[in-house]
Amino acid sequence: MFAVVSEINWIAVAVSTVVLAGLGAVYFMFVIPRQYASALGREGAPAPERRTIDGIGPLLCTLVNVLTSGLLFAALRITSVGDALTFGVVVGVGYLAAMTFTIAINPNFPHPLRYGLLNAPYFVVGSVLTGLALVLI
Repeated sequence: MFAVVSEINWIAVAVSTVVLAGLGAVYFMFVIPRQYASALGREGAPAPERRTIDGIGPLLCTLVNVLTSGLLFAALRITSVGDALTFGVVVGVGYLAAMTFTIAINPNFPHPLRYGLLNAPYFVVGSVLTGLALVLI
């Protein structure tokens, strides 16, 4: 399976990573910041101080996620838009959204379902966009 590393669409991986980073910034910083703070039980609290890892960490994690999808695309020989969309939904719902809820269901998250419902759509949409990028670019 790992013999396909040379077949990864590196340009699509780079483009998808940048697009998802931008989408994440817009979604979490401008679309749902109040709802996100509420889901974390931080409504009315001052925003936490920004750290370097807050910007670099999600970008690197997104790169790993997209690169993994690129590897699977090459190994599975996915070349059609339909298969790319199916892959994006399966990975988005089956792995990313499920993992989002798994992480949130613990005592440190006062509203785990709300947290999952706010975060999961970003990951599902991101997975579908990654699939499209990997097949169209």
